[in-house]
Order: sequence, then C-alpha cells, then structure tokens
Amino acid sequence: MTFVRPYRWAIALTLVIGIVKFVIPLLLPLLIAYVIDDIVLSEILTADEKLSKVAWVMGSAVVIYLVVRPPVEYYRQYFAQWTASKILYDIRERAYGHLQQLSFRFYANNKVGEVISRVIHDVEQTKNFVVTGLMNVWLDIATIIIAIGIMFTLDVPLTFVAIILFPLYGGSVKYFFGRLRSLTRVRSQALADVQSHLHERVSGMAVVKSFAIEEHDQRQFDERNDTFLHKALDHTRWNAKAFAVVNTITDIAPLLVLAVAAYQAIQGSISVGEVAAFLAYIERLYSPLRRLVNSSTTLTQSIASMDRMFQLFDEPYDIENSPNAKALPRTKGEIIFDHVSFRYNDEDDDTLKDVHLHVKSGETIALVGMSGGGKSTIVSLLPRFYDVTDGKILLDGVDIKEYDLTDLRNQYGIVLQDTILFSDTIKENIKIGKPGASDEEVVAAAKAANAHTFIEGLTNSYDTQVGERGVKLSGGQKQRIAIARVFLKNPPILLLDEATSALDVESEKLIQDALEELAKDRTTFIVAHRLSTIAHADRIVVLEHGKVVEMGTHDELIRKDGAFHRLLQQSQV
Repeated sequence: MTFVRPYRWAIALTLVIGIVKFVIPLLLPLLIAYVIDDIVLSEILTADEKLSKVAWVMGSAVVIYLVVRPPVEYYRQYFAQWTASKILYDIRERAYGHLQQLSFRFYANNKVGEVISRVIHDVEQTKNFVVTGLMNVWLDIATIIIAIGIMFTLDVPLTFVAIILFPLYGGSVKYFFGRLRSLTRVRSQALADVQSHLHERVSGMAVVKSFAIEEHDQRQFDERNDTFLHKALDHTRWNAKAFAVVNTITDIAPLLVLAVAAYQAIQGSISVGEVAAFLAYIERLYSPLRRLVNSSTTLTQSIASMDRMFQLFDEPYDIENSPNAKALPRTKGEIIFDHVSFRYNDEDDDTLKDVHLHVKSGETIALVGMSGGGKSTIVSLLPRFYDVTDGKILLDGVDIKEYDLTDLRNQYGIVLQDTILFSDTIKENIKIGKPGASDEEVVAAAKAANAHTFIEGLTNSYDTQVGERGVKLSGGQKQRIAIARVFLKNPPILLLDEATSALDVESEKLIQDALEELAKDRTTFIVAHRLSTIAHADRIVVLEHGKVVEMGTHDELIRKDGAFHRLLQQSQV
C-alpha cells in the first residue's frame, strides 16, 4: 500500500467510473420487465401506442449503450491500466535502487537469474493485484450489492432463494484458495530456478560448447524444467478442483431461482415480466461471483509473487552510512589496516587474521601469495564492499565506516582481472569513470591507457558497440578500456587486482605501461599474479592463509630468502 497510496485518487476515480459502467447493464432487466408487463402484455394500450413506447425505450437504450457506455468503458480501462503501470514503475525503481544498495555478500549468495525473476516476473504479477484486487474485485462486489438491492425491490422471498448458497460459496473459496497461495509460491520458486539456470547457462554458453557438454547441460535443464512442470501441475489440479466446486455452486443457484419463480408465476404471485427480469438479474448476480473466483486465482498468484518480491525488499543492507557520515572530497591516500580480521560468513573461518599494515600517501604496495591467501579480500575491504569483522581500516586517520559511502568509493579507481563492460558503445563504457565527461576527456583518457589507437581502428571508432560483457573485444582491449575509465575518474587511490593476468605479451606491455603512468603520485595496491611485474613496488606484502608473513622491498625479500623467494622460484618453474 506504500506504492498504492500516491495514486489513491486515480483508483477512486476508476472505481466511480467502473460503478457507472457496471450499473448500466443492471438497467436492462428492469427494461425487460417494463417492456413485457407494461407494453407487450398491456391491455389498455393500442398497437400503435405499444410500438411508439417500444421505439422510445429502444431509442433511450441506444443512447445509453452507444453514446454513454463506450467512453465510460474507455476511461475505466485507461485509468486502471495507467494506475497499475505507474505503480509497477515505482516498484521496479525502488527494487533496482534496493539492489544497488545490497552488498557483495548478497550477490555471492544469490543467483542473478533468480534476482531478475523477482524484479521482472514477480513485480509484473503485482499489476494483477492492483487491477484485480484494488479495482475489479470491488466493482464486482458493488455490482452484486446493487443487483441484490434491486432484486429485493422486485421479490423478497425470491431474492433470499437467490443468495441462499452464498455461505457455501464463501466457504469453498476460503478452503480452496487458502492452499492455492502456498502452491503458487512453490510454483513461482520453481520457475525462478528454471530462469536462473537458463540465465547462467546462456551467459556461459562458450564453456558448454567448448567442452561439448550440450547433452549433459540439456539433462540438467530438463531436471529443473521437470520440477517446474510437476509444481505447475500440482497448482493446476488444485485450481481445477476449486473451479469445479465453486462453479457448480454458482450453476445450481439459478436453477433454484428458476424453479421457485416458475412456481410463483403459476400461482399468480409474480408477473411474467418480473420473472424475466429476475432471471436476468440472476445472471448479473452470478457472473460477478464467477469473476471473483477468477480474481481469487489471480490474487493468489499475485500475493505469492508479492511475498517473494517483498522478501527481496526486506533483505537487510550489510553496508550502510553511519548516522553522521563525514564528507570526503579527496583523500591524501594514507591507509592503515589496524589489526584487521575478516570472514565472509559467520560459519566460515577467518580469511584475514590480524592484518596490520601502514601505507603512506603515494606508496605502491604489492600483495602476493598463493590463491586463497586474502589478497583480493584486502582490496574488497578498502571501498567497503565488505566490512571488517574485527579491527578497523583508517583512511587519513579516520575509520572508513565514518565516511559517506559514495564519497569513500569515489576515492578509488579499480581495475580487475575480469573486466566487465556493458553492452553499449566504447565511449559510454569509458564514461562510466565520469558520466558527465566530454568527448575530448574520453579521448585523452583512452590515449593515456594506450587504447586510442585500437579504438580508432574500429569501424565506428568510439561509437562501436562492444556487445554483452564486451564480447566483441579481446581481453587486452577490454582491459585498456577499464584503465581508461580510471584515468577519466582520476582517483587518488588505485586498486589493481591481477589487472595484467592472462594477457598476451604485447597487451601486457601496453597495459603495464598504462598502469605505471596511472599509478604516479597515487596510493596503489597491486594484487600480483606475475611476480616479475611488481619489482617497482615500494613494498611487497606476502600473505599466507590470511596472515602477513613478510613485508619489504623486492631486493630485501630476495635477500631474506623466505616466503617471497619461494614464491618467486615457483613462478619461474
């Protein structure tokens, strides 16, 4: 209702227009009774008078149905869909903003495809809740109430016969649709699993094809698809039972009314016109009831989807600004790891253990060690992708948790081994570093990153579309674009996480030159895979099992003949 409240007047207007739309057909049975009793069966009117009255009645009906009703129907549909679309827009906007605030821990523990399913499929189901639950259901209820009111004016006992099965109808709806909600939730989760698997496999289709595992992958997909089929059929069976029972009840009621009305007409206590009108009202009464059954199914599906959607909204933020967060226009770049320990999950062992490190402004620090030693974890803690478990990280003498999060992250330029480009132009991908940058600034950044030459050689130069995740570019080209982003951003601190790993010799030389230029007069952390690329570092920090075991310059560590020397020998084997 938080999302619905801003549009309450639009919903109210839609309901008013809808009531007018549904009241118009309720006039028809009264018209039938009038034509039959007061015109056709009248004994005091001549044939010409009867024809004249019929002509007036039909003329009035034509005006109502051809002039009044079409615009009423149009505006009811328009405002209903407009309101629902606006509410969905607000929910998706809120959902995307929420996703941006969630930490890396959330994304490490949840599949991308399932998250997308909640934002797209489950939010779309909310539209049915708005249109059906907030509008159509109330209009059908209003139609039922008005119809019953008119029926009472025609014949009270017959009206009671018409509504005698209402309690049985209500009990059946409550019984069947109570369980349907849980079945719908299970079905939605199974569908999300299929979508998640599909997203993951389509993204990694190169792996599937390179290992020729199409048949194996097909079997894995079939397993998930089969699970969804069984959950969908469970849902379908229960839904079919609900419709069978409830529709049987709504079919029996008109038969009861017909029997009693026929008896009353034979006895002379009700006119033929009133019988015809009453039977017409039975249809007007039970058609909304049948629609309410459909609405119950729709609402059940919508509510189950909203459960999943708001479960996402309720996901807590691991990383948030402190209440009195400090602004940080531009840091000097002095960083202290003050006895920092960290674990990714409460049940895991510490990834970092009592790390203490003082980095001076402008200093270049290389982090080396075997895989799993904690090198990339250190890089992730600096911009608060995760928060430390124990200890603290100081930037310019202040705990980084006290800084405004956006200001803090603006201090860092990050280049990762796995460069992610968006399916846009090269220019727009570089401008991620500074969205408002001019074309001249973009070109200057590309030149500094040794990327301008290859970009100019492309068909559309800087307007070349790179494809999803930059699939149309080589690894070295993608990496140079990532470096150009950082040149454009011009941050005081650099975080380079194996930025030259797995590149050919020519690309590595170009990128290494660009990185050395980029690192001038900046505090720099380098996570190194190739130890030969870090000889220029001011200090090298050797990590083993989350602990700092050695620290010093390249020459100092070589002379020490310790952990770094062993790593160097292993890398040369």
